[in-house]
Amino acid sequence: MNHPSATRPAPDAGSAHHPWEVVQPRAAEGLREEIAANPSKPVTAVVRGAGGSGKTTLLTRLARLYRDAGVAVHDSVEAVLAEPEPGGTALLLDDAHLLSESTLRELLPLVSGGPLRVVLACRPWPCPEPLSELISGFGRNRPVVSLGELNSGEVGEQLRRMSGVSYDPGTVERIRAFSGGVPALVRHTLEACDPRELADPEEVRLPRLVLDRFGEELDALNELARRCLTALAVGGTTHPVLLGTVLGVESTEIAPAMEELRAAGLLDESDAPHPFVRNAVLALTSWEKRLAVLRVLVRNQLDRAGPVSRLMCPLLGTDSALPTDPVLASGFEAAGREVLFDSPELAVRMFDSAVATGSPAVSVAARRARAVAMRGGLDEAVRTADRVIVDESAPERDLAIRVSATVLAHRGLPERSAELCRWSARHVPWAGDTAFAVLGLVDTGRIAEAGELLRDWPDTGPPTSVSGAGEQLARGLYDSVTGSDSEALSTLVRSASLAEPVGEELLAPDTPAAVAATVATHCGEFDVADSVLGRALAADTGGPLARERHRLLAVWLPLLKGDTTTARRELDRVVDDPAALPARDRLVAIALEAGIASRDNDMSALERAVLRARKAVAEHPADLFALLPLSELVVAGARLRDRDWLLPQLREAHELLNKLDEPPLWAAPLYWRELQAAIVLEERERAAEHAAALARVSGRGQFVTALSEAAEVWLRLLDGDVDDELVRRTARGLCGVGLVWDGAGLAGQAALRTTDRRAMLSLLECARSLQGKSPRPYRHPADGTSGVGPSGGEGELLSGREREVAELVLGGMTYKQVGQRLFISAKTVEHHVGRIKQRLDCSTREELLTRLRSLLGR
Repeated sequence: MNHPSATRPAPDAGSAHHPWEVVQPRAAEGLREEIAANPSKPVTAVVRGAGGSGKTTLLTRLARLYRDAGVAVHDSVEAVLAEPEPGGTALLLDDAHLLSESTLRELLPLVSGGPLRVVLACRPWPCPEPLSELISGFGRNRPVVSLGELNSGEVGEQLRRMSGVSYDPGTVERIRAFSGGVPALVRHTLEACDPRELADPEEVRLPRLVLDRFGEELDALNELARRCLTALAVGGTTHPVLLGTVLGVESTEIAPAMEELRAAGLLDESDAPHPFVRNAVLALTSWEKRLAVLRVLVRNQLDRAGPVSRLMCPLLGTDSALPTDPVLASGFEAAGREVLFDSPELAVRMFDSAVATGSPAVSVAARRARAVAMRGGLDEAVRTADRVIVDESAPERDLAIRVSATVLAHRGLPERSAELCRWSARHVPWAGDTAFAVLGLVDTGRIAEAGELLRDWPDTGPPTSVSGAGEQLARGLYDSVTGSDSEALSTLVRSASLAEPVGEELLAPDTPAAVAATVATHCGEFDVADSVLGRALAADTGGPLARERHRLLAVWLPLLKGDTTTARRELDRVVDDPAALPARDRLVAIALEAGIASRDNDMSALERAVLRARKAVAEHPADLFALLPLSELVVAGARLRDRDWLLPQLREAHELLNKLDEPPLWAAPLYWRELQAAIVLEERERAAEHAAALARVSGRGQFVTALSEAAEVWLRLLDGDVDDELVRRTARGLCGVGLVWDGAGLAGQAALRTTDRRAMLSLLECARSLQGKSPRPYRHPADGTSGVGPSGGEGELLSGREREVAELVLGGMTYKQVGQRLFISAKTVEHHVGRIKQRLDCSTREELLTRLRSLLGR
């Protein structure tokens, strides 16, 4: 088969340069330059390359050179043999691989008889024995000139020569990839489409003129080769046995057909058709013929349990043209299962097409529900799953139950999720049903019922990773309420480790990693939480349904340490719009927003977060896993003097903790944040109540003890009793359990409340050091300044007094409180703040606070 650029050199070939003429590799240019320099010199050369590589183009150029020099040019052996003096002519023999053996043997003595001008062009296959002898003989004087695919640089040169402009490397590479770099296919591509259309090769529609030209070339192929090419274009494998089965021929017949396709330049190195070739073949093949080939391919793949999604994808969107066919229906079902985890959206389309081609809807309903849930359609997923659950004849009811239980938990309905898992354990068992029933029961305070399930743990089914992870998850969470915190955490971490190999296939109301990380965060083991979540994300445990939950839980770690910059960056990476999240994740995301805004003193952002939190809190019950976000919102409400909306949920939370007999691990963080809220509101008696609550649960580990001791110190601060050494020790204790922000805040607030100037400076420096800031040099009052601040740089914008005012304002004090602390009037404080705004070029309070935090290292 010859490509359009591979026509024989016509005797009257003109000299005009064709705008689509392909560039030649250096070896071909070298032969042309040699002949141009001395046309009378005897030359014997072999030019070898696949179809469309430019052999005929080269011979056409050489013919032009010889004719211009007055040398007669022949393109057949017979014409040369008829010449009385063959040495005075030039024989440019194209497609030598197609010549008969007798003709080739006539050429052998002619070439060996004396000096001639002979250039022979051929493909790598077929290569009959006489042609092989000729090539060997020619090779004694000159290496074979091999023409191959063009690289990106050569394609770019072709574009530049054609249009007169240089294309960007991306465009050049798209053209090279679409054409495979085959020179003739590059030409076809440039004739067929705008290079910008090649961004999605599957969508390229070739014009009829180009298709007709290419179709003529396909007609030159052997019939079996054409059938092989069609099967490959549709998606068939290159395995000879499988391809022979598809085409109904012996596998031994496939090898020569494939050799013909390779020699024609239609296949890449892996024997797949070049994208241009594939598009053209599909466009030139009737729909019925393509479908018949595809059906055989699908049936073969299904019989050997091979992948079929690549075969089925081109049929998506053609449901109306597809017949009801059990092979196609089974193919769509198998393809849906195959792509479920990589592309849930594509899986849904596959399952829908399976139904359209004859599969009963109920046969794919459970898996379709899972795919819909994975792409975020929780409401549709639970509706579909419920229809399967109530149909006792439906297949995969256990999968539908897992989908429904998982969706219910994500929607903030853990108790309903637990009831479904509990029912399933009795009627439609699956690995983990009892474990996740226990999880939901403990989460919602039904500890006695959870204990009964644990005591009557079913001894059925093989001990798989899922069942083992589920059992340790249930026992670990139960122990976090009734037993040792450290043992509970250790059990939960082992559960998370067991679930990692299951990866994205794990479908459960919550993942062991999420539960383990939550427990670790509640008891101050932030490094453990970080490690567990990192491994879960790397293993993609729970797939897309759990991915956002893991990433959101990870944001708690920098937030509780006071690293709001990292927390804000990571939260922005996870969440575009909290309203689009399911209820459980939405509550966490909004609480994180509120926590960041509160620590940054960004009151506008805090107001926005609290406004969103009202709805999120109302939609989610006060279960154990909601206590951490709820505790953050308690402080946010206090900062805004707006907490009535939160009281019903707080009451539920305390009722839950009372039902569980105030488990320290779960109760302490809430009591601690409620204490902080009371301090913000200057409610001494309420703060004392929360301190007493912390004292009741104290003694269960370093974390709870640190909170209880800090609560007592806070009460002393509220009474005006500032023991700077005790404060520093307690603040360091909070930092030791990971609460860096709280420790620094305790030291900072103590500095604001002391009347001892040296103690104030010492405590302020303690607060900075706990936050990881470098200590700043002090100037002794004797030097005439009495201020605290950097000795140089941007900090010198402020005077010593202005730095003192700035520190206290950043600490949250009013102008009146700052004046009382510094023994100046509130009006003077206001004057200082005005000067600071002017010097720092700030027009709003938010801008001022942001600049001061950066300036003063807070």
